[in-house]
Amino acid sequence: MAEKKRGANEPEPRPIIVKKIIVDGHGGHHGGAWKVAYADFVTAMMAFFLLMWLLGATTEKQRKGLADYFTPTLVELKMASAGSTGLMGGDSMMSKENYPTTGGQGNLAITIPRDATGTKDQGGKAMRAADRQKFEAIKKSLENRMAKKGLAKLRKNIRFTETREGLRIDLIDEADFAMFKSGTDQLVPQARALIAEVSQALQTMPNPLIVRGHTDGLPYAAGRTMNNWMLSSARAESTRQVLSQSGIPNARFARIEGVADREPFIKTDVYDPRNRRMSIILGWTRGGAGSDDSEMDAETRAAIKERDDPVRVAREETRKLDMGGTGLPSGVQLINPTAGSKEGKVGKTSKH
Repeated sequence: MAEKKRGANEPEPRPIIVKKIIVDGHGGHHGGAWKVAYADFVTAMMAFFLLMWLLGATTEKQRKGLADYFTPTLVELKMASAGSTGLMGGDSMMSKENYPTTGGQGNLAITIPRDATGTKDQGGKAMRAADRQKFEAIKKSLENRMAKKGLAKLRKNIRFTETREGLRIDLIDEADFAMFKSGTDQLVPQARALIAEVSQALQTMPNPLIVRGHTDGLPYAAGRTMNNWMLSSARAESTRQVLSQSGIPNARFARIEGVADREPFIKTDVYDPRNRRMSIILGWTRGGAGSDDSEMDAETRAAIKERDDPVRVAREETRKLDMGGTGLPSGVQLINPTAGSKEGKVGKTSKH
């Protein structure tokens, strides 16, 4: 087609440009789905760093409190409640729950912790810590009282030990000092005065008391009606009487017992005179004593292990059966050489 002739005043024609746009979906790596994934990743990282900060900036008790706060409540069907036996058991959504929870009293939707301490066992630990401080004060008070009363020389006869039962005060015999007259439950004057001072120191706490008598391993001669079990029990009762006469009410005594030679103070030598002793135990405050073995002190665990060691028990029984073979000097005559299970020894009583 021939080009149309343009006039003199007619402008030059503009070219016509056609732009073709193809609309396509937002797919692949050119779309916007990656933004959602990236936002989720940033949110997760923020939560992670927030968790790390909380772990480093809070104490164990505070973390337990947070954990208890966010612990979901187990909603139970209250089948025993009055009214319907359906989901709510006749209760409204805002009524108080009637089943125990680990955190405290709340509603049916959420459990609110009692306080920031978290679990309930924190109270027992706090009570035990307070008892330890009071025990230390009693120890210092008793030492001061002994110094003022002229009993300072008996300081070496007293041992203070914290055990699973409480604070144990051991009044120990020595080679040159015995609290009781030989073979009896009669306290000597110095021992009576010492127990009276112990009583005055123990009156500052209302905790229960345990009085336990101990003897050494020397048995009585054949034919005697007394034995170490009876002697340790009688001496424990004599000690209790002095404590009671010095101001300790009878209601505070939890146990009075004698254990003979079964818990020696000197474990390597059951005949050592220091095994003859009286143990006065000031118990933990109710609720502060732990029954778990993890709370047991190392000395108590070692003593129990030593006591129950089958090798030691067998060796001890063998030594009792062989007392006249190699354990005694030559020329000593045994009264009952064949009675291994009876409490017999050479023809004189031991000094207790």
